[in-house]
Amino acid sequence: MKQMLLALSPTPKQSFENFVVGQNIEAVHTLKQIISNELPIQFIYLWGNEGSGKSHLAHIASDHGFIIHDDVHLLDEPGQIELFNTYNRCKDSKQNMLVTGLYSPLQMKLRDDLATRLAWGVTYEVIGLSDEEKKLALLKHAEERGMKLNMDIIDYCLKYLKRDMPNLFSILEALDKWSLTYKRPITLPLLKEIIEANKI
Repeated sequence: MKQMLLALSPTPKQSFENFVVGQNIEAVHTLKQIISNELPIQFIYLWGNEGSGKSHLAHIASDHGFIIHDDVHLLDEPGQIELFNTYNRCKDSKQNMLVTGLYSPLQMKLRDDLATRLAWGVTYEVIGLSDEEKKLALLKHAEERGMKLNMDIIDYCLKYLKRDMPNLFSILEALDKWSLTYKRPITLPLLKEIIEANKI
């Protein structure tokens, strides 16, 4: 039997193209407008649960020159003062900035001056995809690659693998390449074998 070690592709570069928008149409549209200088806004604050897509959008913004500050909810007093000063420096230098956190500004016990800064720009809750939305996105991705993918494979991926969409897309693409190389259909037993062999 051929060795099943799989050269997994690294998680693809995070971009608008591989961000599944879901319920975040307005947030994504606004970020695109800020990046293209169509909207005269310097600051954007994104909040939401872990895995909702905040970091994906922050990576995109970073690639376009934004100053990024993640997890504002974890800041202690000195950290809050530093972020406050960063806001002021960015304002003076007309530098775009994106900040993320788990909660809306009103739900965090922040210094009043920092809470005011968070409200300088636009604020959006980033809503993560439901399992059904993830399933549809994975099926669409597989269909675009001409893959024959049974729902039990998708269910297994969502239950046992890292659930962010770039990683799930990368797994599907790697499985597709392996299947084509060794001329074996993609089945759940095959997926389990490869996961075990590669310690995914």
